[in-house]
Formats: sequence, structure tokens, C-alpha cells
Amino acid sequence: MSLIVTAVNTGAESPARPVATSPTPPAPPGTVAETGLHPDTLAQLLLKTLIGGEMTGTGLAESLRLPYSVLDALVQHARVEKLVEVRGATGTGTAAYRYALTDLGRDRALQFMEVSRYVGPAPVPLEQYTAYVRACMAARPYVDRERLARGFDQLIVNRGMFDQLGPAVNSGKSLFLYGAPGNGKTVLAEGIGRALGSEMYVPHAVDIDGQVITIFDPVSHTPLGGDVAGFSVIATAAHDRRWEKVKRPVVVVGGELTLEMLDLTFNPIAKFYEAPIQMKANGGVFVVDDFGRQRVPARDLLNRWIVPLESRVDFLTLHTGRKIEIPFNVLIVFATNLKPESLADEAFLRRIPYKILAKNPTMDEYCQIFELNCRKRELPFDPVMVEYLQRKYYLPRKLQMRACHPRDLVEQVVNICRYQNRQPVITRDLLDAACSSYFLEETDSQGAEA
Repeated sequence: MSLIVTAVNTGAESPARPVATSPTPPAPPGTVAETGLHPDTLAQLLLKTLIGGEMTGTGLAESLRLPYSVLDALVQHARVEKLVEVRGATGTGTAAYRYALTDLGRDRALQFMEVSRYVGPAPVPLEQYTAYVRACMAARPYVDRERLARGFDQLIVNRGMFDQLGPAVNSGKSLFLYGAPGNGKTVLAEGIGRALGSEMYVPHAVDIDGQVITIFDPVSHTPLGGDVAGFSVIATAAHDRRWEKVKRPVVVVGGELTLEMLDLTFNPIAKFYEAPIQMKANGGVFVVDDFGRQRVPARDLLNRWIVPLESRVDFLTLHTGRKIEIPFNVLIVFATNLKPESLADEAFLRRIPYKILAKNPTMDEYCQIFELNCRKRELPFDPVMVEYLQRKYYLPRKLQMRACHPRDLVEQVVNICRYQNRQPVITRDLLDAACSSYFLEETDSQGAEA
């Protein structure tokens, strides 16, 4: 839904605010105890990793995202137990040995696979994850006009709406963005995520008494990398590499949202969990787009959010029946073109203190958006063309200007020019051709002819 809206530079000075920071990620563990995991958990993961074939010590360390110095004692113990054998070496030192499972080790690894088929970076304990997310909450800086404008760079935003968004973001709670379709509610929500700024860290997986919940998701998280040292035997990583450095997440869901997506997903074959989407969005923004058009009634979804919005904690249930508490550090944005009062009762709306209307653009804003889209397409812009659209289409047909119209019309003009094998340019004739297929034509009482 959506395009374009631009941050108007207010030019006003504001008091100094904390710079966007991210809590220091956990340091690389130096011992098994410092991983926070039970030794048996790591030993099982190590054997399951080797079930795929031979690996060097440094390869094991890369796969589990742990220093080899932590794994060395576990590997040597597995050798003593005749679960692992050395097939050769690629250099000096035990980290360069090529390890493989023995027949006994393979049988043991298959038994562990029956309990959980998770193989990958070693998980972090739930307590460590909870502490980090809460530290992110405490370290979240205020957003002032200048910083909010940076988040909306290359977007056109109504000044009044812009000044409403800042306090809403600083609240850290939730807000309704409502208004007619096509006025950029989704893009506004994504701009809020950029305004929060700074990177953060997300664990690949979390361990709860042997149960694994995967969190890092390439769809929801954008990795930033930056680990120069990697897994050199000599160099030490800057942080615990079980955590991935990412941009603050902006997770967007639409009509596909169901109640099941807000709970842990247990894979009965793989026998481990995938985190719900709001857990993946921790530290960032969770956008419920087209709210009210989901396959589940809006009231049921809202009831699911009442406790987290109030207490800032969420409760999830394992398939064993055990309930776990996780922090709820998410700015939820409900974007809808329906009236908020038709979707929620007073009790819920009270928990969403900010309700912001995404208004239709003014003629001046529409012109700015049109110019912006022409610039993106490297087309010359002539304000006379916007005046032509207003005079021929918007006023006679009493059409409402929407923020998405300039983008869509420019794209249609470009597509027409490509079809005609000509240089893209904005002309009256081409705008007429675009409008003829973009705006609905009025039909007579006998209907359209075939």
C-alpha cells in the first residue's frame, strides 16, 4: 500500500539528545560455562554438526559460531569416548585436525537428531537474550526533529503529521496510522524504523532448557557484517558471534496475519521452534498493514496485544505446556484505511495513545512528490504538467489527490514510452494515456460496450 511521502526539514533547533546507540553485545565466551549452555547441549550440537561429514576444528567453530578454544575440550572428550576420530590435518594444532564421527558417534548423533534436528550456530540462553533486549529498551534515545527527518529522507511528509509522529515514536508504545488508501501509511511506518537508527544484535537461536527457538531471519533482519577477524585461531572476534549484527528490524505483515503467527511455531519433524514475528521485531518496528482486513477478526488480534502493550512483556507457550516470558520491546504501528473506532473498543484504543491521520497531500505536496518521482526516473519535471492533471482530471471528476498517484502515473508514462520505443518524457498526451488506464472511466446507464 503506499508510496511516497518527504521529510520537510523544519529548520528548528532542538535540545541535545542522546546519540543513537546500541548496547554492547556479549563478549566472546572463553569457556563452556561462559556460553551459558549446559555442556551436554554443546556436545550434542557438536556431534549433530559432524553428521554431515568431516570438518576441521576451525570449521566446527565457524558452524557453531564459538571460539575453538571453547570447543577443544568437548572435541577431545568425544575422542576419548570414541565418538570422534581424526582423519588428518590441514596444519598444526588441534584446530587444524580433520574430525569425523565414528560408527558409535554416528549412532549417538542420530539419537540426538531424534530429540532435535537443529544444527547451526549455538543458541544463547534465554536469560542472556532477555537482558540484552531490556538493555536495548533502556538505551533507546529520544527522537528529535532532525533525527526524524533523517529517517524520512527522500520522502515528503505533511508538516503537521511529521510533528505528530515524533512524540509517538518517543513513546515507544504503539500508534494508529489511518486514512485513505494510497497516502503512504506503510512508508511512514518504515520511515519510523529508519529514524530509530543504529544497529543492534539478534541471536541466531535461543535455548530454553534444551529447547531451541530460532530468531534470526534473513527476511526480517538485514545483516550488517563487520566481523573482520572471523574465526582466525589467533585473532579474537569483537563479540559473541552467536549474535548477528543487523539493522533495527522493520517487520511488515498484512492480510496474511493470523493468531498462529504471534505464537511459537513448533516443527514436529525438525523438533525445534521458530520465533513469532513480534519477537523477531524486538528492538524495532512491527507494522500491521491493512489492519482490519486480516483473515482473523480484528477484535481477536487486538485482544492478543492488550497485555504486551500494557506490561511490555509477552508470554509464549512451548508445546510441553510451559509458559515463558519474553520482553516486548516493539513499536507497533497499525496502518489502516478503516476508522479506528470500527476496529477497536475504548479499552484497547486507550492503550494506543497516538492516532494519526494520513491526510491527502495538498497541491504543493502533490507537486513535490511528482517532482521527486521524476527525479528518481531521471525525467525532466515541469509543474505545468501537474496543473494540467488537476485541471483536466482532479477538479472535473472531483477526484481526491493521493500520495501514490504521482509515482503510479510516472511509472505508467515510462511503461508507455518503453512500449512505443521512445525516450521517456512527461507530456500531456502521455499523461492522458496513463490516466485513461489508471482512473476509472465513468460508464453510462447501459454499461460499458464490449
